[in-house]
Parts: sequence; structure tokens; C-alpha cells
Amino acid sequence: MKVVVVIPAYNEENTIGKVIQNLNKKNYNNIIVVDDGSSDSSYEVAKNEGAIVYKHCINRGLGGALNTGISAALLEDADIIVTFDADLQHNPNDIKKVMKPVLDGEVDVAIGNRISKGMPLTRRIGNIGLDLVTYLLFGIYVNDTQSGLRVFSREAAEELDLRTNRMEISSEIIKEIKDKNLRLKSVPIKPIYTDYSLSKGNSVFGGFKILYKLIIRRIMD
Repeated sequence: MKVVVVIPAYNEENTIGKVIQNLNKKNYNNIIVVDDGSSDSSYEVAKNEGAIVYKHCINRGLGGALNTGISAALLEDADIIVTFDADLQHNPNDIKKVMKPVLDGEVDVAIGNRISKGMPLTRRIGNIGLDLVTYLLFGIYVNDTQSGLRVFSREAAEELDLRTNRMEISSEIIKEIKDKNLRLKSVPIKPIYTDYSLSKGNSVFGGFKILYKLIIRRIMD
């Protein structure tokens, strides 16, 4: 069973090395980092830590990086694909917990749910709002649609038809899960919040941009 961890990274030179080291300590050694047009040394740091690194010439956004990473993981013959943030927000110990229902054949996709485990109130309100928007547009309600810790079976990853490039990708993944009749489970995890990881989240303006892009995505269908 080959597990490949995909990490989208944009100007994460200060954290990406530690993220890879932490994953290696838990025996997650098949790691793909997608450097999404960084202007710092994210590429070199990730490469020096032994990851397979893809680099976008320009910043395409989270969606573009995840698309590249998931496609690369499939080319690496992954049986299980894990997406994982580059800001030290996720605990590698949670991967096994989120992966379990997929390995057991219970579901095709599992998502780490951060909302019930210490998420700051303002972030929780924003995330619940985007969960509701996702439900209203696509007819499926999931706790913490914006979580970066996800686990896909190979078959589920092959089914995804992802078209968006930026932060709206998280809700588009939920849409694809529903459209492709994939089985999904939300698994509680406890994120590690720092000033740095909180600075990487969506602003109010960013939330409106996501809403606009999701409406466009809905109209395209």
C-alpha cells in the first residue's frame, strides 16, 4: 500500500523543511511538494529534505498546486493520496486517523475536521459559512470543507475533475465527491495554530472571492 503525501507550498521556506522532517519521522517518506511559483527558497529546502518537488513558473493558487500534486501522485502509483498543509498546522499523527476509514473500505475520501478541536472562533465562523455556501451551491454539507488534510483512495482521486485554481478548490472537491457518488467521512483532528498558520487563512475579502468563484463554477455545470 503506497501512501503519497502531497504538499502545496507558496513561500514556505521557513516551515516546509520541518513539515517534511515531521512526516519522515512518522514513516511518510513518499512526499510530493508543489512549489507554486514561490519567490523564496521553498523549492531548494524541500529538495534538500528529499521530497519530489514540482515547481510552477507562476503562482497558480492552491487549486493549481493540488491539481499538479494529485496528478503527480497518481503517476507515482499511489494507492492512497494525502493532502497536507505546509504551514505546520497539521499533526502527522492525525494522518493515520483520517486514513483509517479509507483503508478499511468504509469510504473513498476522508477529511480532517478541525472545527470541534480548538479552532479560533473567527476562523470557525468563516469556515462554517463556507460549509453552508458549499451546501447551498452543490447540495452536500460537510464539516470543515476548507480543511487541508484529506485522504483519497486512488480510485477516488482518478474520478476528480478539478477545474478551479485558487482557494475555492476545497469546496470544488466536495462538489466532485457528490457528483461522482463517492463516499465521504469527516474525521475530527486537532490542528496546531500559530500566528504564522493563522496568517495563512482566508480573510473576509478572500471569503467573498471564494464565493464568487464557486458561483461561477456552479454556473459552468
